[in-house]
Amino acid sequence: MRIYMLKTITNTIGRRFLTTKDVRKVTHCIFDMDGLLLDTEQVYKKMITQLCANYGHKYTDELMMKVLGGTEQRLSEILCKELNLPVTPHEFRDQLLKLGDTMLAGTPLLDGAERLIRHLHKTHVPFALATSSSERSVQTKIASHKELFSLFHHMVMGSSDKEVKFGKPHPDIFLVAASRFPDKPNPSKCLAFEDSPHGVTAAIKASMQVVMVPDPHLNKELTKHATIVLPTLAKFQPEMFGLPPFQ
Repeated sequence: MRIYMLKTITNTIGRRFLTTKDVRKVTHCIFDMDGLLLDTEQVYKKMITQLCANYGHKYTDELMMKVLGGTEQRLSEILCKELNLPVTPHEFRDQLLKLGDTMLAGTPLLDGAERLIRHLHKTHVPFALATSSSERSVQTKIASHKELFSLFHHMVMGSSDKEVKFGKPHPDIFLVAASRFPDKPNPSKCLAFEDSPHGVTAAIKASMQVVMVPDPHLNKELTKHATIVLPTLAKFQPEMFGLPPFQ
């Protein structure tokens, strides 16, 4: 299995994405959403930059790395503390959600997302969503893609799910997502898809393998713990993890 995986990755997407990590067959898939399925990260950056500017502060790349992949509440707590903002984290979060109601509407899908989701559904591979966003935010983002997202067995929304005690990089959200499949798979049988370092860490702590599709500008050092790193979901080959291949 390992030799086949190495050959496949090398031939298809080049040595830049070669991994020497062993891989295991999986039975279920769990997806992050922002920056992986939906092109929201740049919109979020604009939103947070605007809110920080309202208080005379800059939203730096350093701050962005601290909050990437976290819940809306955790993001607000970090920014309020780091920038000493004259509002509470709850107030900042409310401002963020209100801004998102307009700016996040009609978010487009990222390359390869729809093809992979429809393939997994067609081949009866169970899959779920594990996003740090709140239900309110998720509904805004998927408004243009409701039929596609209805194919997910379930969605775990970390910012509003009471079972998710701690956000990424803690493993809670992935463990909760795995537990809600009817057959209760061992987390090690679930393959996680992520774009952020915090998300990768969370999945690994949950004993899952991780396919990472990072921002192209992300420091490569921050991608080294993923099982495999791809430029887009369009490059993913399901058979590498024992899943049905694309036809």
